[in-house]
Amino acid sequence: MSMALKQVFNKDRTFRPKRKFEPGTQRFELHKKAQASLNAGLDLKQAVQLPHGEDLNDWVAVHVVDFFNRINLIYGTISDSCTDQTCPVMSGGPKYEYRWQDEHKYKRPTALSAPKYMSLLMDWIEVQINNENIFPTNVGTPFPKCFMQVAKKILSRLFRVFVHVYIHHFDRVSQMGAEAHVNTCYKHFYYFVTEFNLTDHKELEPLVSHTHLDLSKLNTRKASNGGKSESKQPNK
Repeated sequence: MSMALKQVFNKDRTFRPKRKFEPGTQRFELHKKAQASLNAGLDLKQAVQLPHGEDLNDWVAVHVVDFFNRINLIYGTISDSCTDQTCPVMSGGPKYEYRWQDEHKYKRPTALSAPKYMSLLMDWIEVQINNENIFPTNVGTPFPKCFMQVAKKILSRLFRVFVHVYIHHFDRVSQMGAEAHVNTCYKHFYYFVTEFNLTDHKELEPLVSHTHLDLSKLNTRKASNGGKSESKQPNK
């Protein structure tokens, strides 16, 4: 990683503190296993598959927290150019607008600026993943029946961060030389949510042209490189 890129992806730019797994727990071991697969250059489509003998809820929980940390970091890198003035509406181009709704202040879908939406989103996700009743950390504590529903909602909302970054701020990402990192994270996320049907296909529509073009290029390049992955910036 170049010095410039290290400066981009440092802890001071992170939008929120990282949620970590406790060493010695099953979740920590699964996280290490997932990271080892990625570091070994394993095909992303294979890397997301549920390891033999592991529990799906645990696997999903590990990835939800990991994607939260990584997407949080990606947004942090462009947050200085995503302001109430530049992004008065949380959107993904002219066709897609995202309105915020929660159980507290915004009980009806409400139009907000992108940075305000992002702040509420990250706060809301932090509450969910730190709630022991939803994301239990103790060995033997069962996941609640609502767990997968909550995980799907988190992942669907995190996907909107990708949509906003790709459509409104990818020039900034490219300027910083971070496109390969963002593309790889997006591909990993896309393969994971589609592998386990964790996001409605309608949510994926804003980036469908980016996804199909980029993944087809990735597969072509992998074939020509003997199966090794290579990241490339998607056409805008």
